[in-house]
Amino acid sequence: MASARQSKENRSKGETRPRRARDSLNREMILAAAEKIALRDGLDGLTFQELGAELEAHPTSLYRHFKDKDELLLELVDGLRARSYGGTLTPTDDWRADLRAISQRVREHYLRYAPFAQQMVMRTTRRPVEFSNVEFTLDAVRRAGVDDDEVALVQRALGNFVRAVASLEAAVHALDPEVRRRDELAWQVEYRQLDPDSYPTIAHYAERLPSLGGPGAFDIGLEMMLDAIEVRAERSRARQRVEQSGDEQRSLRE
Repeated sequence: MASARQSKENRSKGETRPRRARDSLNREMILAAAEKIALRDGLDGLTFQELGAELEAHPTSLYRHFKDKDELLLELVDGLRARSYGGTLTPTDDWRADLRAISQRVREHYLRYAPFAQQMVMRTTRRPVEFSNVEFTLDAVRRAGVDDDEVALVQRALGNFVRAVASLEAAVHALDPEVRRRDELAWQVEYRQLDPDSYPTIAHYAERLPSLGGPGAFDIGLEMMLDAIEVRAERSRARQRVEQSGDEQRSLRE
């Protein structure tokens, strides 16, 4: 943040750096600079003005490569996904293992970019890595045996859980270290000191309360989601057996 403030102060004083040659920029250079700024200042700090300063180029020159900030942002997000897990997901004969694998990759991705994970999680990029993710998870849910009418809804519910919990965990990791330390101490110390007469259930589980930034809650929540998908799939198969039995009985009567 300090370097960003210094850059702005220098510009306000009229200090300028030599400008880059007109045709020396490309999309890859701009995206690399955008990632640097986002990690330093968050996505709110990612402006064409800051990019121009970072690249020693006039901000208007960026419009030859990206029509606006939103196009740049979506390209950046999809590119970071590709770097984190693009091309690493291959369907197996185990739908649970497949959904577990992509869920863990997504979690790791948000932790890797914790400073702006909560801003990144809200966007739909409509680009190759996102398309591949949706294809992969829809196929896994279908192979689980979920009713065709519910496959897309179940896939969305799982995706919402994964992104929400992973980005929340990332937000904890992105906290100021002192703030995070105090919050962790609350679970490790203050909760254990509560009056057991007033909070008997907390007192009973105080030694087992997980840390805020640990993966345990994500892992057990994911397994609960996978168990729920399996239950829905079994219900679907049971309905199909009943319907098939009814069809066979009607056929025999005819």
